[in-house]
Amino acid sequence: MPPFQLTRTLPEDATGAALRADVLGGLTSVPKTLPPKWFYDARGSELFEDITVLPEYYPTRAEREILLVRAGEIAAATGARTLVELGSGSSDKTRHLLDALPDLHSYIPVDVSESALTAAAEVLLAERPGLTVHALIADFTRSIALPQAPGPRLVAFLGGTVGNLLPAERAVFLRSVRALLEPGDSLLLGTDLVKDEDVLVAAYDDAAGVTAEFNKNVLTVIDRELGADFDASDFDHVARWDRDNEWIEMRLRARTALTVKIPELDLVVQFEKGEELRTEVSAKFRQDGVSAELAAAGLELRQWWTDSEGRFALSLSSPPAGR
Repeated sequence: MPPFQLTRTLPEDATGAALRADVLGGLTSVPKTLPPKWFYDARGSELFEDITVLPEYYPTRAEREILLVRAGEIAAATGARTLVELGSGSSDKTRHLLDALPDLHSYIPVDVSESALTAAAEVLLAERPGLTVHALIADFTRSIALPQAPGPRLVAFLGGTVGNLLPAERAVFLRSVRALLEPGDSLLLGTDLVKDEDVLVAAYDDAAGVTAEFNKNVLTVIDRELGADFDASDFDHVARWDRDNEWIEMRLRARTALTVKIPELDLVVQFEKGEELRTEVSAKFRQDGVSAELAAAGLELRQWWTDSEGRFALSLSSPPAGR
């Protein structure tokens, strides 16, 4: 088997079709919404990397701390020979797991970006010539089929990205992950934790305005891809803590009444002054809630690790024994 394989499970135009469907559905709904995945074109990915090193943005540092300190325990608990990473991106944080798994044979990164998968694989294989990488161009929010690889398998979903899914979406996602797992396999899940409101809001509304630019980048994507005439300067960045749902919402608020044309969709969208477009939900979690959501999906929480300040958690779960 060659050290690197790339399998496309999405049609060539899947990304464009999904964008058109999301923009049409989201901008004609009440209230208006867009899913956060459309932040991430090349510029958006650069901006997010900038966000991860901001003093206000703790999640990346907190998760990396856990991985550095606990990677050996994760390896011992799972005995994984295959690591599957959902939404792998640059595979940067995954290196800590790859280095800690002594019997690792295969790495299966899953992402919608072919360029990100290829670039990450080139770096990983240069560093680890004995590794086999089988990348999947796939949408992890849909059911996927994993290629053949030796078990036990560890499926990793890091970065707290699970919090971008609404509760019903999380339930579907976790059940789909459970369907991938065979006896002996495990799920490593990253979740940002509930904490002081000021800390949370600052992480999504930094003083330098990087997150504001990142938020507005979704409008640039729609302009470029769908011929729209959004002007990012017509909108203010808003980050708000929803106490009832325990999540952060990012929104774009229209500074004045305006009309946006999207020729690719034959769509005209009206915004009233002060009207808000929700672009992201980022749920924060508690251990008992994570355990309950995993149990509802048919998974049993085995281990729970947090960083030294209790800001972020990695949980290890698996199918109950005998099931």
